Amino acid sequence: MKLKYTAAWVGFTAAATVAVSACGSGGVKTATSAVDSADKIMAVLSHATDRTDKLGSAEVRMSTDMGTGTPVTLDGTYSWGDGLAMDVLMDTKAANMQALQHKATIRTLFVKGAYYYNVDPQPSGPLKGKQWMKVDASALFGDKGAQDFDGNAGGNPAATLQALKYAKDVKDLGKETVDGQSTTHYRAVVHQAELGKYKDAFDSDGMKALTGGADSVTMDVWIGAKDLPVRLKDDFGKATVTMDFEKFGATAPVKAPPAAQTADLTQRIKDARSRQG
Repeated sequence: MKLKYTAAWVGFTAAATVAVSACGSGGVKTATSAVDSADKIMAVLSHATDRTDKLGSAEVRMSTDMGTGTPVTLDGTYSWGDGLAMDVLMDTKAANMQALQHKATIRTLFVKGAYYYNVDPQPSGPLKGKQWMKVDASALFGDKGAQDFDGNAGGNPAATLQALKYAKDVKDLGKETVDGQSTTHYRAVVHQAELGKYKDAFDSDGMKALTGGADSVTMDVWIGAKDLPVRLKDDFGKATVTMDFEKFGATAPVKAPPAAQTADLTQRIKDARSRQG
C-alpha cells in the first residue's frame, strides 16, 4: 500500500497542537496600565490560568475548521504539566484518513512529542501487521519547533490564556451563554512577532500551509463562574480551532502504545514533504 500524506491531515495535526500548546507557557503577568479595566481583565485571566494549570487535565471537545467546510472533530482528554499529552477520537473521514482506518473515528494519541494513530494493520508496506502509526512532531514543525512543545516549555490547553500576556489590547466583550454556562467573553489579537520563541513553530512549513502565511492569531476565551475556561477559540489564516472544556481534572494517564505494535513513519513523512517542496 502506498501511503499518501494529505494537506488536510498535516494541517489538522498542526492546528491541534498549536492551538493548545504553541502560544505560550507560564502564568499570565498583569501589565502595568493606567486603565483599571485592563488591570481587571488581566487579573481575571491570570487567576483562570493559575486554576487551569493546577488542575492538570481536562475532558475536551475540539473542532478544527481549515476552511474546507468539513471541520475535523475530536473528543477525549488532554493533560499537561510534563509536556502535552492527549488521547482523543478524531473524525476519520474529515481528517482524510480513510485509507488507514475503516471506522468512523480514529483514536489519536500525543505523548512525549509524538503522534500515534490507531490504524488498520496493512497486508504490506511500512504498516504491515501494525496497529499504530507514529509521527514525531518534528515532521510537522521541524526540530526546533518540536522542541518548544516538549517538556515544561508548553503543552497547556490554557495556552491561549497564557498567550494573552503578549497581546497589546485584550477586550472584554461581555456576558455570553456557552454550553449552558454563563461566561465572560475576552478577545485579543497576538502577532507572530509577539509570540516569543513560539514564533519559530508558527513559521514552520506545516503552519504556513495551514494558515496561508497569516502572521497573527485572534484569540477568544470564555471564562465561566468557576474561573475556568469554558471555551477557547483561535483564528489564524484559513484555520479556526475551537476547544470546549467538559470537565477538569482526574483523567487517565496517556501512554504510548507498545513499540512492537507501532510503525514509526516520521522519516517517510519528512521525505515526502521534502519532495513536495
